[in-house]
This record gives sequence, C-alpha cells and structure tokens, in this order.
Amino acid sequence: MARKSPRKPQKAAARKPSPKTPAAASGRPAPGRAVSPILLALAGVIAVFAVALGARFIIGRDAPETAVVEREAPVIAPAVPPAVAPVKPPPPKVAAAPPPPEPPAPREPEPAPTPAPQVTEALASVPVPAPPPPPALTPKPVVAMLPPPVAPLEPPKVAPGSPLWKKNALPFRAPPGKPAIAIVIDDMGVDRKRSNRTVSLPAPLTLAWLPYAHELPAQARAARAAGHELMLHLPMEPSGSADPGPQALRVSLDKGEILRRTKAALDSFDGYVGVNNHMGSRFTADSAAMAPVLGEIARRGLLWLDSRTTAKSAGLTLARELQMPFAGRDIFLDNEMTVPAVRSQLAKTEQVARSQGYAIAIGHPHDATIDALASWMPEVQKRGFVLVPVSAVVRAHHTGG
Repeated sequence: MARKSPRKPQKAAARKPSPKTPAAASGRPAPGRAVSPILLALAGVIAVFAVALGARFIIGRDAPETAVVEREAPVIAPAVPPAVAPVKPPPPKVAAAPPPPEPPAPREPEPAPTPAPQVTEALASVPVPAPPPPPALTPKPVVAMLPPPVAPLEPPKVAPGSPLWKKNALPFRAPPGKPAIAIVIDDMGVDRKRSNRTVSLPAPLTLAWLPYAHELPAQARAARAAGHELMLHLPMEPSGSADPGPQALRVSLDKGEILRRTKAALDSFDGYVGVNNHMGSRFTADSAAMAPVLGEIARRGLLWLDSRTTAKSAGLTLARELQMPFAGRDIFLDNEMTVPAVRSQLAKTEQVARSQGYAIAIGHPHDATIDALASWMPEVQKRGFVLVPVSAVVRAHHTGG
C-alpha cells in the first residue's frame, strides 16, 4: 500500500501538460492543423504534374513532335499555291495514282501571268495604228521617184571628155511638149540673209554668185545641195557711174590684166555651169575687151549667158564664133522692186515661153522678187509650164558646144 501511492501522482503529472499546452492556452491552432494547407498545395502540384504525365503517356511522346512538324510543313508548302490548296485535297489521292497529271497542276498558277499577255495584246493594238505612218511616207517615195528617172538619163551623156558645163549641170530633162522657164537670180552671196531666202525657194533655180562674196564656196555648195544650179556672176564695167565691185573688168585694162582678173574670178569657187555678166553695159559692148574673156570661158568648157544689159552686147556674137554653148536673157523681173511689178514681169515671161518654147528671166535677191516667186512658182506649173535650170535651155536650144 505504501508503494502504490507514490505512482499515482506521477501519472497525473504526466497527463496534465499534454492537454493544456501553451499553444492551446493562447488560442492558436494545433500544430497538425497548420501543416495541412502546405500539404494541400504540394498535393495540388503533384496532382497537376501527375495529370501532365498522364496526358503525356496517353498522347505519346514522339507523336506530338512529328505532328507539329508535319503541320508546319504543309502550311509552308501551300504558300506557293494558296488558291489551289483548298481545291487539291481531293486531287492528291487521284494524283498519287498518276504522277503525270501533277505537272499540269503547277502550271495552273502560271496562267496568273495572263494579265501580261493582255498587256502585250494592248501593246500589239497600239502598233496597229502605226500603219498610218507608212501611208504618210508613201508621198515621200513618190517625190523621190521624180529625181531617179531624171538622174539616170543625164549621166550616160556626160562622157569622160565632156565639157565642164555638162558635168556641173543639174541633172534635168524637161518633159516634151511643155514650155520651159529658167529663173536666174543674180548678185547672190553678198546679202547673206536674202541669199539664204532665195536658196530656200523651190528648186530648180539658177543662182549666179558674185566672186567677191564672203565664204563663197560654202554658200555655193549649200545652194547646190538644195537642188539649184550655179553660175559665176562676173563683174564688168557699166555705162553709168555705178560701182560693179572689186576687180571688175574694165575696158581701160590691157588684155593681160583682163585675163588675170577673169581667171581669178573663175577660180573663186567651182561646181558652176557657166558665166553671166554683172552690170557690164559698157564692157560687153566692146568686142576687143570681151574676146579674151569669152575665150577663157570657152577654154574651160563653160557656157555663156548674156544678161543683155545693153542691146549692143557683143557676147552672143562672139559665143557663136567660138562655137561655145550660150543663151541670152529674155525678161528682167525686178527693175521695179514691188511684188505686183515682179508678178507682171513673170506673166510676160510666160508669154515668151509659150511663143518660143522657153524663156529665161533674170531677177535679184530682193524681198519683192523672193515673195513674188514663192507664190508664183507653184501656180505656173499648174498652168502647164515647167521650171528648168539654164543648162536645160542651152542643151535643148543652143548647141554651140
């Protein structure tokens, strides 16, 4: 009995602290309950991980990767034919059996360039209006057709030993049955502005150039290129006090000086068919003074056109004696320098041409003369006349050389 009594108090002391702990006394939850939320969070993470692993095992590891790659490839491939991709899901099965039909399928997108052919067709339609220009060009060949028949006719007649006037003559043959008119314009080259206007008139004219004109060879070449015939306009002494120009031929000069001045003038340029006199009413009336001049002109194989500034001119008589080619003026156009006066003289020229078959009219590069000729030249041809160079008149009517 004495031993049992001490054991009971020990048990009571051991049990007392467990139910009444300091935490319980403070009103805080028990330590077991505080750990439960953490465990719940861990359990949730584990559950999510387990679900992911389960899904991984259910779907498979390799299948999703290959599936993603396969899906990416088709997305890139249809980028080339976007419109064909939806239509081609059924054909691939049919195309798998026959590989040849697949080539036409890629060619189908090529029709997309069809707008390009449409543009080319539009461009092709633009050249279609281009044919109108050819008709516009047709008149040019027609004009070009006129010289060819004339040119081939003349060269055969110009043999190697032919005189110079035939070699330099403008190739021309007047149609038979039409009265011919030769228009000669003197005093060319000094007044450059009006000389250029004269050169711009329709060809053929016969242009007589003063030997002391500036840049004479270049001016003469330009006139010849424009289709006009060339002559030398040789200065000679007049009866009055007018100045014929430098190095003019005068009756007071001896024969040697006359020849020297004549040769210098003849050498001033080339390509001309003959010579006519500038002024010279006194000099041409002197047979002794004229003889060496015409002798040198004949020696060079050139023709002589007598301007007939005086009725006493000895030029034509000497030319016949020398048997050289020659001709004489019929009408002066511009003694009165107005357009009506010049047109009146042109009318007289037509009358002479009708009566004798040809006429030679001489004018000068005056504004009135140029204006009158510009309007008259197209009209006179409509009336049945033909405009010719002087050489054509000499060839047809004066055969002295």
